[in-house]
Amino acid sequence: MTAPAVPAAVPRVMRPSVRGRGDRFASLVEVWFRAHSALVYVFLYAPIFVVVLFAFNDTTGVATRWKGFSLRWFDVALNDPVVLKSLTNSFIVAVPNAILATLFGTMAALGLQRVGKRLRLAFDGLTYMSVIVPEIVIALSTLVLFATGFDAIESLTGEKPKFGYTTIIAAHVLFNTSLVLLLVRARLSGMDRTLVEASADLFATPWRTFRQITFPQLLPAIVAGFLLSFTFSFDDYVITTFVSGPGSSTLPLFIFGQVKRGVTPETNAVATMILGITLLTLIIGQVLLTWQSRRAGQKKGGIAAVVIER
Repeated sequence: MTAPAVPAAVPRVMRPSVRGRGDRFASLVEVWFRAHSALVYVFLYAPIFVVVLFAFNDTTGVATRWKGFSLRWFDVALNDPVVLKSLTNSFIVAVPNAILATLFGTMAALGLQRVGKRLRLAFDGLTYMSVIVPEIVIALSTLVLFATGFDAIESLTGEKPKFGYTTIIAAHVLFNTSLVLLLVRARLSGMDRTLVEASADLFATPWRTFRQITFPQLLPAIVAGFLLSFTFSFDDYVITTFVSGPGSSTLPLFIFGQVKRGVTPETNAVATMILGITLLTLIIGQVLLTWQSRRAGQKKGGIAAVVIER
């Protein structure tokens, strides 16, 4: 009886040259992407760094000539009554705008969740249109609306309303409500609906379900919408220019007015303060979200404990 023949080993075909070439190209592509990303970030943030740097310039002449480190221009800006008035106006406009836009946007997102598909699609089109339309078009249309409405009010009452804080806040709310609506709706679409259904099974009222189940899950989107609304209103120039009135000039309007006469270290200091206020707002929002997430993580016992507590 003969032993079975052992098949000859099949030689492995290796193509090291192709693999090596591919690896070399992959490393070159990775290096190029990293360099491109670095250049993009430098292009975006280098001008901001220059403005902040020259806000601390100890010079009395040309703002772009470095003379040394100093805080004198911040003191000049904070003691300038025009700057203080513009800063106060910015807060008077931005805070009510953020509150109203967040309230209206959240209510609209919750309401659209319970309407038919056709009506929801129609509102979605209007929402996206208000975001896509150029800001200059929104500013012009808002100005025409206010001017026409004020003329009609004057013909009826004999008194004509004036442009000012109210018109600026109304125009900003009109634009920022759409942003809050999109953020809250995105959060609603990813929310776990089983928690709401379980709350209803445990005989919780709709208000209690919203307060203890829905609202905590929507809070990150609501806070993000509030911060975006505040930032956009605080930094807005185009819409504010069209609908502002005497005595309601904000910080962006002050800066653009100063730039027309030439950039000064005081202008850089004001711009740096605007940047600082914006960053401080974002930090406060992040701290609040972190505190809320830790507080939510401390609650044990599942949905029944959340709904039946107290």
